[in-house]
Amino acid sequence: MNNLLGKIIDTKMTDENEHYYFLQAEGVVFQLDKKEAVKPLHIGGHFQGFAYENEDHKLQITSVVPKIQVGRMGFGTVVQSRRDLGVFVDIGLANKDMVVSLDELPSIKSLWPQKGDRLLISLRIDQKNRMWGTLADEEVFHEISQKAPQTMKNKNLQATVYRLKLAGTLVITDDYYLGFIHPSERDQEPRLGQVVSARVIGIHPDGTLNLSLKPRSYEAIGDDAAMLLALLQHSDSHVLPFTDKSSPEAIKNEFGISKGQFKRAVGHLLKAGVVVQEDGLLKLKEE
Repeated sequence: MNNLLGKIIDTKMTDENEHYYFLQAEGVVFQLDKKEAVKPLHIGGHFQGFAYENEDHKLQITSVVPKIQVGRMGFGTVVQSRRDLGVFVDIGLANKDMVVSLDELPSIKSLWPQKGDRLLISLRIDQKNRMWGTLADEEVFHEISQKAPQTMKNKNLQATVYRLKLAGTLVITDDYYLGFIHPSERDQEPRLGQVVSARVIGIHPDGTLNLSLKPRSYEAIGDDAAMLLALLQHSDSHVLPFTDKSSPEAIKNEFGISKGQFKRAVGHLLKAGVVVQEDGLLKLKEE
């Protein structure tokens, strides 16, 4: 029977009751919800659909064909997890989620996918005719990926984590570019299947990306520094006649902050490499 499950098969109608048609393929009987039939079926009539075992352990066939099948990969959404079993993935069936076994998941349970995360899986049938989701291997990701253009440098993007390694995190972007996140470019390790917001910090000749989960330096500078940066950016000359040597009174009158706050803000901007202090002026650094 395991050659029938998880794929599209052709069946022949043999019986019915109030709610279901019963159809056979290779001597195996599947039920079809009558609500799915476009027109009434008759004894001997043929029906083609996706065969599976539902959550009540009934063999069922459906016209709602999921893109994820035996031998066919697709992204499914994680709906729940069980520590003793694995994670359940929605592949589009009304009464069956597919389990990705804990044997395929990280040994550290905090890195397991959570509800709403995405996994690229296909289906497999074991020797007991049980259906499982199985993770795509790295070869599959290379096959479906495309080469990123050099214009991606410094772009923000969304990416899905597909492999966790000691060396770093492997991801695939929404545009099917492959990326790598070194441990130094993240504050904590992302989960398998987690969708992350990342920034392109490097592009390899083969079109794979180096990514960072950390904000740009000027994006983490605080409110006072952000205010000074905005004033510089909107000034026609990109210059402010103030430095950390300016008087506390002048700083308070102009910016509404103390000299200590001003000095800290300027220090953040200097460290971020976006400004310079020259000739008693605070200047926006040219790109």
